[in-house]
Amino acid sequence: MPPAGEDPHTRTALAAHQAGALRWLGGGGIAVVLGVLLGWAGTALADGGRRVPGLGLLVIALVLLGIAGVVAGTGALLRTRRWHRALAVTPWQRGRLRIAGPAVIAFEPEGFDELDPMQEPVRLQLLSTAVWRTRAVQALDGGEVRAAPVGDGQWVLTAEGLPTLYGARLTRR
Repeated sequence: MPPAGEDPHTRTALAAHQAGALRWLGGGGIAVVLGVLLGWAGTALADGGRRVPGLGLLVIALVLLGIAGVVAGTGALLRTRRWHRALAVTPWQRGRLRIAGPAVIAFEPEGFDELDPMQEPVRLQLLSTAVWRTRAVQALDGGEVRAAPVGDGQWVLTAEGLPTLYGARLTRR
């Protein structure tokens, strides 16, 4: 089987994931710079005897939210690169997805026999905390998906027609 990274759908989904990471990183950086500039301008206004109510809180909010955006973007960018490297050598495994809880899923690879007590599905927990991503995966219950391990107990899954990849990690029993 060819590696998952050779699939055009996978390449497109990885590029979209990377673009989202760069948006978070860039937006967070812009917010931090804007907060610093606004703080500097507020200080200059205050030195001139003019005070702007609420400006300090706005500066703090911009800087803190900007830092959060930079952290989220950096993490997503690192995750995208790790997925890209892993999917360049790992083929997709086809199988069925079963929902076991709000963010807990079970992947049953092709040939899985639920009546065989020696076989266990791959139990995963979604990495995303976004409600819309969780609901999108829950809508795949019983459907055919493609999944691949990407290292350190983490997996990536997608399905035909989905424009994105979903990250998950192995759950502890």
